[in-house]
Amino acid sequence: MLSLAYGLARPFLFGFEPEQAHELTLRALEAGLYPRAAGGDDRRLAVNAFGLNFSNPIGIAAGFDKDARVPDGVLGLGCGFAEIGTVTPQPQAGNLKPRVFRLVSEAALINRLGFNNGGHAAALKRLQTRRSRGGLVGVNVGANKDTSDKAADYVAGIDTFYDLASYFMVNISSPNTPGLRDLQAPAALDELLGRVMTARAAHVARGAPSRPILVKIAPDIAEDDLPAIVACLVANRVDGIAVSNTTLSRNGLKSGTADASQAGGLSGRPLFHRSTVALARVFELTGGSVPLIGIGGVTSGATALQKIEAGASLIQLYTGMIYEGPALIGRIKSELTRAIGSTGTLTDLTGSKAKEWAARPLDG
Repeated sequence: MLSLAYGLARPFLFGFEPEQAHELTLRALEAGLYPRAAGGDDRRLAVNAFGLNFSNPIGIAAGFDKDARVPDGVLGLGCGFAEIGTVTPQPQAGNLKPRVFRLVSEAALINRLGFNNGGHAAALKRLQTRRSRGGLVGVNVGANKDTSDKAADYVAGIDTFYDLASYFMVNISSPNTPGLRDLQAPAALDELLGRVMTARAAHVARGAPSRPILVKIAPDIAEDDLPAIVACLVANRVDGIAVSNTTLSRNGLKSGTADASQAGGLSGRPLFHRSTVALARVFELTGGSVPLIGIGGVTSGATALQKIEAGASLIQLYTGMIYEGPALIGRIKSELTRAIGSTGTLTDLTGSKAKEWAARPLDG
């Protein structure tokens, strides 16, 4: 029924420019005009990762709720967690419009938004307002485009939201902020994480809980560079790794796809293979010792299951929801429950096919 309803609504939404359609979606969630998930989650879908208990492994990726407008709506749709951001210390408008492009035949998007958001103060106020409602809400932190000290912006994010975030996601992988992906180089990454971890330690020293710190990496890291980057993440004892952000690669797109040549990061179905191979390689490099969030091209229960089998403890959606609608969440839960069976747990599936995925070429 929900799939049918979205099937009827999608032509209406796709009649608007992508950012306009996105704003309509946010307003509907703010107004409570969305289908609530019925009942609780099957206990077999529960996941414990980086010290947090998730009722199910599904979240919506950063970029959907940049300004903490609808975390309760995301949770109400049936997600096990929400993530706001990417949020920067100062408000910024992002890149010039148009900057989001639908590739409908590919179930994909290209975006070059550029961390457009209302800044720390506005998001903080909204999170303070809803703090008594509970639920797991992560904060994705980034740096302003014109900052002279990017690491200081990440530290500011940790300090600003420390008492409200269930976890932090350090986003160093967006392709749309100049110089941001340079922070993935081991030396720069080591310095950044040292400052971020020092900031967390200061909060713990005053009696606050130790908030998990995760890092989001790109799917475009060169094969030879990935081991050193992962080793740096492990050495700095990050609590989790998200794989991956959007890709600059256009491999796999059909020739002649409208807007395929637009600059920006590609997401959706064409990203699935590359991001899943990258996920499995990170799982293998860490020996499964660091919980991973699988992102990129999750458009069905089957693709969600493949992310889990490749090494993900949790998964996040975004573009898949645009094309499939909110019923996708329930379909994924059903598929995962069937795959688990009557006596197993989701953890039994995590990484079960990582070796197989990791051996595949990035551009399959």
